[in-house]
Amino acid sequence: MAGQTDPHISLFSPQEIEFMAEDELVEIVPNMNMEQLNFISGDFGRFIPQIPTKVPLWLAVALKRRGKCTFRPPGWMSVDNLTQILEAERESQSTFQALPFSYVEIARLLIDHARDDIPDMFMVRSLVEDIRDVRLHKLETNLGSFQGTSAVKISNVSAMEVNIVRPFVRRALEAFYKHDKPEADVDRDTRSSRQQREANNEPRRPLRQR
Repeated sequence: MAGQTDPHISLFSPQEIEFMAEDELVEIVPNMNMEQLNFISGDFGRFIPQIPTKVPLWLAVALKRRGKCTFRPPGWMSVDNLTQILEAERESQSTFQALPFSYVEIARLLIDHARDDIPDMFMVRSLVEDIRDVRLHKLETNLGSFQGTSAVKISNVSAMEVNIVRPFVRRALEAFYKHDKPEADVDRDTRSSRQQREANNEPRRPLRQR
């Protein structure tokens, strides 16, 4: 992105974004009996075999690794739904389709840790990657048409997409703000300089004689 002196400013790392996405709730089907688990973030369970329940993604991954559950992939990760989303993204160059804020990270974690629970896993992975690429291209194209403003509003962008464009948007808005108010800045600087000169040239008050 043009105009960035430090391309990494304000950026989260992919690992940090994935860490935040792990708090998203997903549905699992336990295969064991377990009492309710109590965490700072909330209480989850009780776990009963074959009874679906929702838990944070990080807990679901931990249970899956130990063979204690299977995943129920979210509805938006079906091949039919992702195909429709991809077609809609390609048709419109100005709008973004509604997806979970952390759809990229959720899909990656499920594919990495629960691929045996995802129907047509390879097709799902390919569709998610295509959707991500189309949206990123569209986002960069739309940012190229920036005009002077005090804020930017783009609906339905994801955590990863926000993270990528944040440095450019912040610097662009700062530049727009400076260019939109040059006269006010000059006047303020002029007044400040005049006041400083007057203060420096003010005659000293003579000492009172006793």
